[in-house]
Amino acid sequence: MTGSSNKAEPHRRTRRDHATETAEDYVEAVAEIISERETCRLVDLAKYFAVSHVTANRIVARLQKEGLLQTEPYQPIELTPQGKRLADRCRQRHEIVYRFLLSLGIDKKTAAIDAEGIEHHVSPKTLRKLEQWAKQSK
Repeated sequence: MTGSSNKAEPHRRTRRDHATETAEDYVEAVAEIISERETCRLVDLAKYFAVSHVTANRIVARLQKEGLLQTEPYQPIELTPQGKRLADRCRQRHEIVYRFLLSLGIDKKTAAIDAEGIEHHVSPKTLRKLEQWAKQSK
């Protein structure tokens, strides 16, 4: 039983990471859109992710319930303090992974695409090592 439990742990962690990916992507996008345009609206998120207005609306509603976003009908979307903290952590994690991939010689376009997936699944321990590597490789 112990052997199967050890084999299951990576899968449990991956499922847990997948469960938070959308929230992380959306708060990071809201922060980015606000920094570029000063406000973020539902239509901005739908365009950003190339999803329908309905899909973006459902996700925003879920993230409101989770305390990450706040908005009212026909009003801009804002990050809560909790949402801001999460967006900052996600942006930092993304930048570390992106810089690491560049330090390996990966082209910018591929590094940006790959960092978007890797950032959600990298452990804090591995992230620290990636950051150290990227700094040494400058």
